[in-house]
Amino acid sequence: MEKIKTTYVGDLRTRVLHVRSGTEIITDAPVDNQGKGEAFSPTDLLATSLGSCLLTLMGIAARSEGFSVEGTKVDTQKIMIPNPRRVGELKVDIYLPPNDYTERQKELIRKSVDDCPVARSLHPEIKQNVTFHF
Repeated sequence: MEKIKTTYVGDLRTRVLHVRSGTEIITDAPVDNQGKGEAFSPTDLLATSLGSCLLTLMGIAARSEGFSVEGTKVDTQKIMIPNPRRVGELKVDIYLPPNDYTERQKELIRKSVDDCPVARSLHPEIKQNVTFHF
């Protein structure tokens, strides 16, 4: 189990340490919630986690079948809703590099995202709209 240490450094900012790798990230409250918006917000990281997870699972599926999805990009739009303030929707556009993907490969890519533990961990009221662009 990975260990993550988070420290509040003041002014609505945190420093996060991934203990095993030593990698650090900073979070900042967004401008629309009293912050400076100078770094990822915690809800930005939620959206980022979904996109990264989808790409990772696509890579695993492609590698297991002997092809590559290297260069695939994900654009994620996080939509906040009020009362209570929370993420209401995540719009995800997946752009695969030009390739002559077979129908089987396309189906494998589409199905691989169903295994994303981040997507499965999100509350069912959060809409997840995923669009593939081959």
